[in-house]
Amino acid sequence: MPAGTLYRGREGMWSWVAHRVTGVLIFFFLFVHVLDTALVRVSPEAYDDAIDLYKSPLVGFMEYGLVAAVLFHALNGLRVVAVDFWQRGARYQRQMLWVAVGLWALLMAGAAYPVLNHAFRELFGS
Repeated sequence: MPAGTLYRGREGMWSWVAHRVTGVLIFFFLFVHVLDTALVRVSPEAYDDAIDLYKSPLVGFMEYGLVAAVLFHALNGLRVVAVDFWQRGARYQRQMLWVAVGLWALLMAGAAYPVLNHAFRELFGS
């Protein structure tokens, strides 16, 4: 690592990497979402097939991954704003990261049932 870097391979660097990866994943989802929504004008049958595909359990788990990416990206983004604009932000960036990760884990636990309910019912029955 070059001298003077703030993170030096610790938690901050991994949050930086995760922020970029989640941003790319969210962009990819939005791109696919716009394309599949546009299918309704081109071929309503193809659109209906896409919607049927989205009801599969695999896509249910992918939705949970999307929720994970959006929540982490949002919480880490708020942490980055605090680091940049709060006078003491850089001093507390590590603690704020762990608060963001804790909130993320709590919110993901709360999202598990509403997001994964359909997938588990499809896989294991009601």
